[in-house]
Amino acid sequence: MTDKPRWFQTTAIDYPNSRPHIGTAFEKLGADVQARYRRMEGFDVFFLMGNDENTVKVSKRAAELGQDTQAYCDDMARQFREVWAALDISYDTFVQTSSERHKQCCRKFIQKVYDNGHIYKGSYEGWYCDGCEEFKSDKVRDENAGNCPVHKRPLTRRSEPCYLFRLSAFQDRLLAHYKENPDFIQPESRRNEMISLIETEGLRDINISRTGEDWGIRIPFDPEFTIYVWFDALLTYITGIGYGDDEATFRKHWPCDTHFIGKDITRFHCALWPAMLWAAGEEAPKKVFSHGFVNFEGKIGKSREEELRARGLDYLLEPMLIIQRFSAEAFRYYFMRECPYPSDGEISPERFMEVYNSELANNLGNLFSREMTITWKNFGGVFDGTAGQVPDPVVPGLNLELFVGEVREHIEACRYHLALQKIVQDFLTPTNQYLEANAPWKLVKTDKDAAKKVLFNAVQSLRIASILLKPFIPKSAETIYTSFNFPTPWAEVKYADATALKAQPDDLRVTAELVDGKVKPLFPRIG
Repeated sequence: MTDKPRWFQTTAIDYPNSRPHIGTAFEKLGADVQARYRRMEGFDVFFLMGNDENTVKVSKRAAELGQDTQAYCDDMARQFREVWAALDISYDTFVQTSSERHKQCCRKFIQKVYDNGHIYKGSYEGWYCDGCEEFKSDKVRDENAGNCPVHKRPLTRRSEPCYLFRLSAFQDRLLAHYKENPDFIQPESRRNEMISLIETEGLRDINISRTGEDWGIRIPFDPEFTIYVWFDALLTYITGIGYGDDEATFRKHWPCDTHFIGKDITRFHCALWPAMLWAAGEEAPKKVFSHGFVNFEGKIGKSREEELRARGLDYLLEPMLIIQRFSAEAFRYYFMRECPYPSDGEISPERFMEVYNSELANNLGNLFSREMTITWKNFGGVFDGTAGQVPDPVVPGLNLELFVGEVREHIEACRYHLALQKIVQDFLTPTNQYLEANAPWKLVKTDKDAAKKVLFNAVQSLRIASILLKPFIPKSAETIYTSFNFPTPWAEVKYADATALKAQPDDLRVTAELVDGKVKPLFPRIG
């Protein structure tokens, strides 16, 4: 056990019927920023991810490829984890719902809900979407001309014997929970949508079983049925931390601090999921954060995809291609800077290059390379006589404590684009302006001590910026920080370390390896 405050977070469990796409990666990046920030702030973080494998569409995809379903799931899990590793996603566990452990824990949960009287046998008829693997209401069908609003394909009428979960019995409790816990559903717009949905349409009991399926988890009290995807997939959030077989670990981490999910599955996570937990005698999660989508200058279709390929911009269609062409750090930065996490954002080839060149190459990267090159060339990489000296501020009128506090607030609220905007506009850009105004590359020819003072002051901006950027671009931030002999080890820095200009016990010096007096560019410009 640890005395650190606990932080448990999850992302949505992905269907492995295809490789991760940009929207999937966007969700994981936003969650990763939060996990890294919380670790910096001293939390005992547990970050759970996984794949939702017990679905009809997965077994169909495996059959199309002529593969065994389990072998297909295992290979797709490998591919997903390959992408997450390339993006430097710092998850602690990755759950495959086809694993025997998950299946056993699911059976224990559904048996408990059944024993508590919240599951009954009946039949269900409604408009069904194979893509969503869910029934749609008459209202949804009517509003979308008989089609699924997500997949744009006709809904089919389906009737089947099933087991139903008494979701309707939890309607009043859910509405009360939303109103008593205003932060439970974030952002606020999603909370308002959920309240309006339940108050106007109400909640119906939900089908939680399937018949005639060979692939899936058998219901313990009636093995002729398998568990319906949502009543299985949502349980990943607790089976992955020990529910059903490791009581101590489960109690340590639950309830979840934040579930990060896409806005299209808000209803399942904010209505069905807490009701399921209450039915089993467990607490609801503390928060569900429902992020927006990433579009390609509007919804991408086949023609838009073909256009991108024709222009040689097909790398924008898949995370691994962007990483290979540029870097994981550029990928991370662009999506967190340009796409507001609480709402929808767009990826534009031209905007990607503009943000990369303007903020990473010309701003942060140029500041770093200037500092390193001039210091090494003119001072041998050492600022003699600076031990114990407190640098002068380079950004006029900036209260560092308030500035860092505002960045912190943005990150905790998942307003990552505003946090990065503040770091760049209010701190890095003024630091570059300070260097331009004082021109140490010229000043060193007439007043070497004055030039050294300018450079010494500006290095503090690199120290502070690297700390603030650590959750976003961890490898580049580490490269910047460890290029100097700052006394606090990189693994131990916190946001509090960025709230003041600090003296250090030894003379400030460059510790990075340089080639011919130059540092390797962090972010080479792209044409």
